[in-house]
Amino acid sequence: MPTRYREPNRAARAANTVIRWLADIGISIAGTRALRVRGRKSGKQRAVVVNLLTLGGTDYLVSPRGDTQWARNVRAAGVVEVGPRWRRQRAAASELADAAKPDVLRRYLARWYWQVKDYVAGLTPDSTDEQLLAAAPTIPVFALGPSR
Repeated sequence: MPTRYREPNRAARAANTVIRWLADIGISIAGTRALRVRGRKSGKQRAVVVNLLTLGGTDYLVSPRGDTQWARNVRAAGVVEVGPRWRRQRAAASELADAAKPDVLRRYLARWYWQVKDYVAGLTPDSTDEQLLAAAPTIPVFALGPSR
């Protein structure tokens, strides 16, 4: 898989810290959720804020910045916790094959393009299937299901 990672700048990290704190206490801004995943090297719980997309009863995590630390941790752990601190739900996470990503990416972009437009590999909500398939290897997407 080609590696692409758009690291957030200092202002984005500061904003994400505040938004993560709000999500952790149960206040969602435009669909944000608190995500906790065990670090692949340290073994410690790591927290990040994500946009959780629900399609057809399945929740999806999309890493528009590419192969981020949290995406690598989810890939390694296979289990995440989502939600505010008093209602966290464990879920198994499985990475989607590139061929299955275009519909999820299109729906994700339709909802959050205004937020992620600067780092989604030039994609827009109107991108063709071919464009979405070409970018799919650089954008990790995980389906969440019942915890094992």
